[in-house]
Amino acid sequence: MALRILLVFTFLCVVLAPKEAWSQNISAPKYSNEFLNLGVGARALGMGGVQSAIVRDATAGFWNPAGLVGLPKRHNVSYMHSELFAGIIKNDFGSYATKLDSSSALAFSVIRVGVDDIADTRRLVNEYGAIQYDSIQFFSVADYAFLASYARMSNKIPGLALGVNAKVIYRNVGDFANAWGFGIDAGAQLRHGAWQFGVMAKDITTTFTAWRLNADELGDTYHEEETAFNTNSIEVTLPRMILGAGRSFRFADRFTALVATDLDVTFDGKRNSLLSSGLVSIDPKIGVEVGFANVVHVRGGINNIQQFQDFEGKKSWKVQPNFGLGVATHGLMLDLALSRIADNSEMSSVIVSVAYSFD
Repeated sequence: MALRILLVFTFLCVVLAPKEAWSQNISAPKYSNEFLNLGVGARALGMGGVQSAIVRDATAGFWNPAGLVGLPKRHNVSYMHSELFAGIIKNDFGSYATKLDSSSALAFSVIRVGVDDIADTRRLVNEYGAIQYDSIQFFSVADYAFLASYARMSNKIPGLALGVNAKVIYRNVGDFANAWGFGIDAGAQLRHGAWQFGVMAKDITTTFTAWRLNADELGDTYHEEETAFNTNSIEVTLPRMILGAGRSFRFADRFTALVATDLDVTFDGKRNSLLSSGLVSIDPKIGVEVGFANVVHVRGGINNIQQFQDFEGKKSWKVQPNFGLGVATHGLMLDLALSRIADNSEMSSVIVSVAYSFD
């Protein structure tokens, strides 16, 4: 019965999502607010981003708010720092979660993804043709998300938890442009014995991000190119659905294992994913975690299964491998993950997380 309720919830989130998600006429980019799809937490990223069914800590505010009811203790704080593309992009996440009572929980999270110290050389050469290095200015391009999350156990269905996110988005491109947006996510988790199931519906209301360009900074450039200059625009983020399942095992007394998978379902047309059509694309992820005495955990996962074509026209499938290691003691958790984000990359992305749980 509980599984049927969970499936009905999934169906309703898809069917009742804004009809624009199913329309062919909507003017929305395929990749919008993508910084919210990078993921947070070294544990999660070491498992390939597989979390919708198994997350039970402060990062649940990002992965699936329903998981907040499974906090190990009353309070949980978490911080993550990662660097992408040889340190050019900084990805930071912080969260605080607390149990309100035995069946509900609340969390607040902040995400920042940015590139700092970008040189603005537009005024490097003055009107006399001379180079003036002191005219170089620096700016940052950063995306922020602020999430407030709430979760509660069902009073009627054992093992079922429901959660919701309200998120505010702020995006800034130096003095050139900025944007504000707002969206809502909803999630559910169901636990039945060793099995765990999860549903995460992102941007179920369709997230609208309003951009405002600075005409004083960009006007000259647009006029030189004889391009129409619109200082205001709306960026639309269409809904997506993440379906997850996992199973835990215990063996040899002190050893545990957790195997989980997620299906990332998008409704904005054909993508380069394992399963795709003109309307829906499905990107599967698989993650594994092996633990000893609930102290040491070794993790691995694969995601971003994509097809590539070389210069000779030969096609091949490639995946993104991820690895992680975690240590937990007396409520303190330290996690490290390595992720190869590009096939031709000589360096892996390094993700470090620290969390602390206390009553």
